[in-house]
Amino acid sequence: MKKLFRLVSVIVSSLALLLVLTACGSKPLADQNVVTRAKQSNTITWGVKADTKLFGLMDVKNSQIKGFEVDMAKALTKQILGPKGKADFVQVTSSTRMPLLKNGNIDAIMATMTITPERLKQVDFSRSYFDAGQSLLVKNGSPIKNVKDLNKNGATVLGVVGSNSVQNVAKFAPKAKVLQLSDYAQAMTALKSGQGEALTTDNGILAGMSVENPGYHLAGGAFTKEPYGIAINKNQPEFKHDLNHALTKVEQSGQYNRILKKWFGNVPGLNYKEMER
Repeated sequence: MKKLFRLVSVIVSSLALLLVLTACGSKPLADQNVVTRAKQSNTITWGVKADTKLFGLMDVKNSQIKGFEVDMAKALTKQILGPKGKADFVQVTSSTRMPLLKNGNIDAIMATMTITPERLKQVDFSRSYFDAGQSLLVKNGSPIKNVKDLNKNGATVLGVVGSNSVQNVAKFAPKAKVLQLSDYAQAMTALKSGQGEALTTDNGILAGMSVENPGYHLAGGAFTKEPYGIAINKNQPEFKHDLNHALTKVEQSGQYNRILKKWFGNVPGLNYKEMER
């Protein structure tokens, strides 16, 4: 009887444990504790751009995404999970990054995403890791010298769906027409084909586009402040703390400045020293 009682106890305990594990597993991915899951898999999954030179661009030679944000994500991953921690990358655009995060397909967005009050209603952000400012990219010889020139003759300005840049243009140049494209590659093609007189987004992104497309330059300097933050789902306070702590460590070690110099040190007209931390 004692043996039977012990056997029944073991079975009951096992069933109880199974029910607990099943209940945890039934939680939607976006609601699960990211830090716990990351430590179990030794992996953090990041949503990054693959069409934005200097920040995140697909290398067609080896099908790897490379850029400032990719290197930063790798550095932060190792700070959080240790030297053997693995950073996985999922390609996102300005319009797909939020749904992918909300569905739990990625743990964090590090994709030139500006911290705004509207976005803070939907997600949480780390502190800023890159202090950008919105600017304009125009063809050499263009009469557009600053954002106010877009008001003249109802110039058409090109932007990207899901970016807050288009809304900002409406504030500074309300008479300008706006054409939104799905990504920066299409926006640049539209600028080259004359579908618009200027392309607008953050200066760091435009710097990469100017390097990649000789004959185009940044005009008028930055007319807004656009601090980039790492977006995560709500109710992840432990993950937010770990990200901010890791960012501080990367900055204090000098690694941040080394990564910054690697990607922005040779961009004409951009003083990367002003961005150092």
